[in-house]
Amino acid sequence: MTNKLVKAIERKFQVKVTNLGKHFAQMLLFKNLNFNVNHGDILAITGWNGSGKSTLLRVLAGLIKASAGRVDMFMNDQLVPAEMRRLYLGMVAPALSLYLELTARENLIFFSRVRGLKLNRTTIEEIIGRVGLKDRGDDICGTYSSGMLQRLKFAQALLHQPPLLLLDEPFSNLDRKGIKIVEDIISKQRLSGITIIASNEKREVDYADRVINLSA
Repeated sequence: MTNKLVKAIERKFQVKVTNLGKHFAQMLLFKNLNFNVNHGDILAITGWNGSGKSTLLRVLAGLIKASAGRVDMFMNDQLVPAEMRRLYLGMVAPALSLYLELTARENLIFFSRVRGLKLNRTTIEEIIGRVGLKDRGDDICGTYSSGMLQRLKFAQALLHQPPLLLLDEPFSNLDRKGIKIVEDIISKQRLSGITIIASNEKREVDYADRVINLSA
């Protein structure tokens, strides 16, 4: 049995959503959502613009509160306390910002410290290399293309090897090389845990085992 397979078995992650709803003032986005996502699953969230795809990801991440229902996460069948969930998830979304005045390496060091991680230089270099930025790690991010910034967002999301990846339009601004890198990340995440993708792009949705359409 390989080390990766042993690790996957030891880290069995689950997400359970029960009667989840969200509204802003009088505007209802979604209600009565019920679904379970298990270790190794890829789930896609689709729906017309404004249907609540990005909002649902933010609710799952704990960035905003649901109006109704609940989100529960389990590691090896043990409930993860709400205040600890950030340790178990990584997120890539258009609304998430990087520090353009810092280098890629400095950004990752900053985010690792925010998460309370003690990563050595070798680990940082491995993550930078994984997203194809090995030769640009010391460049100021203000000089990066939009596609390079998107890849760096993936690097910060992977710093702590989270069992849950929340991806909002993950292929945004990526060229063919960048798409291949993200495809590899999504594929390998099956061993590590769960991926939830919010998108209407067929290429992104096609990775999913199951689709929830918020417009249905």
